[in-house]
Amino acid sequence: MYQTLIFLHSITRWLVLVSITFSIFRSCKGYFNNQKFSGNDNTLRHWTATIAHFQLILGIILYSQSPLVTYFWKNFRVAKESLDLLFFGLIHMILMLFSITLITVGSALAKRKVSDKEKFRTILLYYGIALVIIFIAIPWPFSPLANRPYLR
Repeated sequence: MYQTLIFLHSITRWLVLVSITFSIFRSCKGYFNNQKFSGNDNTLRHWTATIAHFQLILGIILYSQSPLVTYFWKNFRVAKESLDLLFFGLIHMILMLFSITLITVGSALAKRKVSDKEKFRTILLYYGIALVIIFIAIPWPFSPLANRPYLR
C-alpha cells in the first residue's frame, strides 16, 4: 500500500506542476491579450486546485507514515541539526501547505471576480507565487536544501 501511495504521489507531483504552469500560461495570455475568461479557463482553474488538493492528501498520508519524518519528530533536538531531516520533517511540509493554501485562495477569489481581467490577474498572482514556493520546496537533484532524483 505504501509503495502504491509513493507511486501515485510521484505521478501527481508532475500533474500539479503541469496544471499550475498551464494555468499560469493561460492566465498570462488572457490577461495581457484582454481575452474572455472561458469555460475552459474556469475548468482549468478548478482542476488545477483539485489536483493540488489530491496531492496534498497523498502528501499528508505519506508524511504521517514516513520513517524519516517519524525519526525527525522523535529526535527533534538532534535531527534539526541535519538539513536533510529538517527539510523533509518540517520545511517541505510548511512550504507545500502554504502553496496549496495560495492555490485554494486564488481559485476561490478568481471564481468570485466579476471581470475577466480580474479573474486572470488573480489566478496569475496566486498561482504564480504558489509555483515559486513549490519550486523552492521540491527536493530537486541540484537543490542545496535536500535532493532526490527526478523519478524514484
